[in-house]
Amino acid sequence: MALPMRKSRLFYSLGIYFKFHLKLRVSYHDSVRVRFAPSPTGMLHLGGLRTALFNYLFAKSKNGNFVLRIEDTDQTRKVPKAVEKLEDVLQWTGIVPDESPTVGGPYGPYLQSERRSLYEKSVETLLKSGHCYHCFCTERRLEMLRKDAAKRGEPPRYDNKCRYLTEEEVNENLEQNIQSVIRFKYEPLESAWTDLVYGLMHEKSVGESLEGDFIVMKTDGFPTYHFANVVDDHYMKISHVLRGEEWTISTPKHLQMYKAFGWEPPAYAHLPLIVNSDGTKLSKRQGDITVEYFREQNYDPNAILNYLTTVSGAFKESTEGKTLGEMISMFSLDNVTSHPARLQPEKLKPLNGHHLRRQFHGEQKQQIVNKTQEMVQKHYMERVANSHVLDLSYIEHILTWALVSRISHLEDLLSNSLNFIWVIPDQEKVKSALFKDKNSETMIKGTIDKLNIVHTFKEAPLKETLMCFCKEQGFKTKHYMTALRNCLSEQKEGPPVAEMMEMLGKQETLKRLQSASDSLNTGQT
Repeated sequence: MALPMRKSRLFYSLGIYFKFHLKLRVSYHDSVRVRFAPSPTGMLHLGGLRTALFNYLFAKSKNGNFVLRIEDTDQTRKVPKAVEKLEDVLQWTGIVPDESPTVGGPYGPYLQSERRSLYEKSVETLLKSGHCYHCFCTERRLEMLRKDAAKRGEPPRYDNKCRYLTEEEVNENLEQNIQSVIRFKYEPLESAWTDLVYGLMHEKSVGESLEGDFIVMKTDGFPTYHFANVVDDHYMKISHVLRGEEWTISTPKHLQMYKAFGWEPPAYAHLPLIVNSDGTKLSKRQGDITVEYFREQNYDPNAILNYLTTVSGAFKESTEGKTLGEMISMFSLDNVTSHPARLQPEKLKPLNGHHLRRQFHGEQKQQIVNKTQEMVQKHYMERVANSHVLDLSYIEHILTWALVSRISHLEDLLSNSLNFIWVIPDQEKVKSALFKDKNSETMIKGTIDKLNIVHTFKEAPLKETLMCFCKEQGFKTKHYMTALRNCLSEQKEGPPVAEMMEMLGKQETLKRLQSASDSLNTGQT
């Protein structure tokens, strides 16, 4: 047991050394440049947003640049308008690129489909140096290799047949215009590399490549992801690559290509996978993992960013209620954990509440009031069309009450238990309910008189006033409160009556009680 133990300690010590050494090397880099490089294949999901967020925070914490590059070399999977939607979503979250397809920049173009001439020159370099070669194998032959591997219970692997073609054979095939791809001569890495999150890494620890020599240029003239990724990172002077843990297995390929070109690779940091609260993988079929979903649900973008920072570590203190700008100084790549990051959905609404209160008590107060007005009018339509509940002063009063601790999302104001705030009771329904109690008229008129002289229209004094009146008149408490609730909301259940009155305010409370009293008088005549 002694030898393995010493070996384990040796690798651990080397890992610490290499990680420290690499940090020293990159900390004195002329400038930190990171990139977020999604494919335009659909809507941005939470995992992608976390990658963009960490890249942005890392760059800004080092006074560096955040680059948006679109990796659209797979034209068959490209979704129309995906790039525009992606940039729009990033703008919404505040993660604004310093360089992008729209902004431009000194190392553009930032769409890979517009950089083909660069890839062609780069692949020619590797062909001349002998690191790449033309492969003329047909799809039929490759399919046969896949089937044979399946029969043996092995993963599919290219047998590198065309690697050994002579120069004359290659030239003859090219002259005959035989279709070909270009493959990279892959050899397993002999040395380890350091990941800024996972430490010292070996090819076998991430999964040794079993596919043989891999394709770098397809028959359609477009590069594969791996090749374009390396070429672009080099020419865009990317200093650090922060990407999802699922790309760790690709790192040996990328390092081999850097070596073939004679280029210095960037520093790599792989971020742990984001999983559901039960540990299962996120799926694009889930409707609640796209950023657009949360945007449509009117969540504050900073709340979504806070939500993503509750997992993966990376922060020196809690980011609860912090804005994107405030999180920059709190971010540290050293604190990123290497275990899967579980989402905690129960934290999202409280986080949103922090930002909603912050905005309401700040410069965005009027914007929130107007947004609430629009939301209420749209939701309740004609039931509030000519009502004062759409008055901005009334809405501001409701928000002042509700945002103390009762709601964390504007849509909470539309819940069934709070309908009475916006919906004027149907007087026919109120009258029908009140006729069941012979003391209804006395209850309501007496309550109006008592409330008219209440100076502090808050729950505690209101409750005391109502209970004193109920006791003086000898009413049954349950019947009395039920009658008042009907006058205020036409509902059988809801918040305590005194709390409802505080929410509605003195003017609206008295107005509804008076309407109920008038309806009873009308019924008696």
